[in-house]
Amino acid sequence: MSAIRLLVLGAVRQHGRAHGYQVRNDLEYWGAHEWSNAKPGSIYHALKQLAKQGFLYAHEIAPSTAGGPPRTEYEMTEQGTEEYLTLLRGALSTYDQRPDMLTAALGFIVDLPREEALALLAERVRAIEAWRTSVTEYYTPEGGPGQLGHIGEIMNHWVHMADGGLEWARGLIGRIEGGAYTFAGEGERFVAVLADDEENPYATGEPHAGDRR
Repeated sequence: MSAIRLLVLGAVRQHGRAHGYQVRNDLEYWGAHEWSNAKPGSIYHALKQLAKQGFLYAHEIAPSTAGGPPRTEYEMTEQGTEEYLTLLRGALSTYDQRPDMLTAALGFIVDLPREEALALLAERVRAIEAWRTSVTEYYTPEGGPGQLGHIGEIMNHWVHMADGGLEWARGLIGRIEGGAYTFAGEGERFVAVLADDEENPYATGEPHAGDRR
């Protein structure tokens, strides 16, 4: 599963209504172009596809009196909200060795109620434990990677990743249980979006005509 759908839907949702360059700017501000496939072309393609599939409304906005091409602003549909929450819940609860889905989900975790986030993370812990058990049926960490030749280093890496993931997930659960962060229904939440006139220090390049689509 690609993280781009979750990222684009979440970015639009945070604005309420956003054009393509706003979505691109936010995702670059979060560094998503470094750890996911959220490159400019992928972002604009995802916006168009999500609108075609009924997850986003596409509003055609007339050009300003100063000139310039018209642009499209996007807004979540009810179906889009359902898709977004499904992707978010799945990314938090499912163990996947690729980092992009979990990283994207962490950026939106406070869109869920605190208790639901805790339940999903607990499910993730169980999934990692089960996955680790399945690996160690064939590879025993105590025996060292050499027991399977150099191929054992693959499983050695997997087990270390699982152990690190368990430690991190349990730590996050503890922080959330201790009251960290503001979740849905608890008050005003922190939202990392840039204002239209705010400079993005992480931008990958100057906007061009296609950025306004």
